[in-house]
Amino acid sequence: MFIHLDLGWMSHPFPLSSFKIASSDQLLILRRLGLTQVRWSPAKSDLTLQSPSGGDADAATAEAATETGTAASTEPTPEEIAREAHRRALAAQREAMRVCEQQYGEAADGFRSVMDLVQADPHQARTQAESLTAALLDKMLVEGDLNMRLLNEAAGDRSTAHALNVCIIALLLGRAFGLGRDEMMDLGVGSLLHDIGKLEVAARLRHRDESFTAAETQAYQQHVVKGVAIAQTMGLAPGPLLIVAQHHEHADGSGFPQRINMDRMSTGARIVALVNRFDGLCNPLITSKAMTPHEALSLMFAQGRNRFDATMLNAFIRMMGVYPPGSTVQLTDDRYALVVSVNSARPLKPRVMVHDVKVAKEEALILNLEEMPDLGIRRSLKPQFLPRASLDYLSPRARIAYFFDAASTGPGELAA
Repeated sequence: MFIHLDLGWMSHPFPLSSFKIASSDQLLILRRLGLTQVRWSPAKSDLTLQSPSGGDADAATAEAATETGTAASTEPTPEEIAREAHRRALAAQREAMRVCEQQYGEAADGFRSVMDLVQADPHQARTQAESLTAALLDKMLVEGDLNMRLLNEAAGDRSTAHALNVCIIALLLGRAFGLGRDEMMDLGVGSLLHDIGKLEVAARLRHRDESFTAAETQAYQQHVVKGVAIAQTMGLAPGPLLIVAQHHEHADGSGFPQRINMDRMSTGARIVALVNRFDGLCNPLITSKAMTPHEALSLMFAQGRNRFDATMLNAFIRMMGVYPPGSTVQLTDDRYALVVSVNSARPLKPRVMVHDVKVAKEEALILNLEEMPDLGIRRSLKPQFLPRASLDYLSPRARIAYFFDAASTGPGELAA
C-alpha cells in the first residue's frame, strides 16, 4: 500500500512522508509512531480491491460502466495519450517540488528555533541543533543516490539560507567521502553553527565587503573568536567546535584567525571552508555581484586551488556537477535552459527546464538529459545574457537555496 503520513518530515525516520510499504520493519516503525490512522492512495498501491460482493473491483467497475452506457471500450487517440502522460508527469513534478520545499521549510524553522535559544538557553540550543542534524542524517543516510534540486524560493532571511546551504552541501560531501555517523553529526552541527559568532557582531559588519576599512575587517573577523566562545557556552563537542574555529582558515595558511595550514585543520573544517566560500560567491549580500554556480566552481578551481584541500575540491566539483543547479545554459540544439537538479553520478547530464515556445511556462516539464543521448549542454552563461523571452520563461533565482532528495523519487532530486 502507498501511504501518506500527516506528520512533519522530521517527525518520523522515513526518507519521505509518502511512500509504498515494502517490509514488515516499516510496519513496526509505523506502529511505534503511535498513529491511529494513515492516508493511502489506491492508484499508487500494488493490490487488487475487492467489491462488496466479493468480486474484483475492476470487473465491477467495468460492469457498471456497461450498464450505464459508458463507452468503456473506446480506445484513446495518440494525442489523448500524450496529453494524459504530460498531465501525470507535470503533477508528479509539482508534487516532488512541493514535498522538497516543505522539507526545506521545516529545516529552516528548526534552525531559526536554534538561533532564538542561543543566548537565552545555550544548552537547549545545542540539543536542538543536534536533533536537527540527526533528522537530516536520517533522511540522507539511505541507500542509492541523492540529488541536488533548485528550489523555487530561497528560505526567508539570508543567514538561515546560508546556514542551511552550507550544512546540506557539507553533509552531502561528507556522505560522498564515506564519513561515519558520529563524524557526520559533528559536521552537521558545526556547519549549521559555523557563523554563530555573528550574533555578537554589528549587523553592518556581518558580511565582508571590499569597502571595509582595516578596523572594520578586523571587527568582521572577530565573529570567529566570538563564535568559539558561544560554542563553548553551548557545550559543543570538539568536532563542531573546531569547525566554528577554523571555517575561515585556508589550506595554504592564508586564512584567519590563526593562519594555520591544511595539516592542522580538521576534516570537517576543510569541508565547511570549501562550501562556505562557494555559497558566499553564489549568494553575496549584494545580489548584483552574485556568480552563477558554474562560475563559482570555475573560479574556485582556477584561482583557489591552494586555498582548499585539492582532494575535497575535486570531489566537491564532481558532486555538484559541471553545471550545478541554478546554472543557466544553452543546449546543443540552441535552446536555453535552467539546471534544476543534478545527480553526482552523472554530472554532465543534469535535469533541466527548457524554454520551449510551444509549451506554457506553467506546464514546462523537466527534461532528464541522461535519457536523451542526442541532447547535451553546449555552454553555461550568465542570466543577463539570455534572450529576454528565455529570461522571463526560466526566471533564474537571484538567491539560490539547496536541498536534497532521493534519486529514486523521479522528478524530485537534490535541489538548489
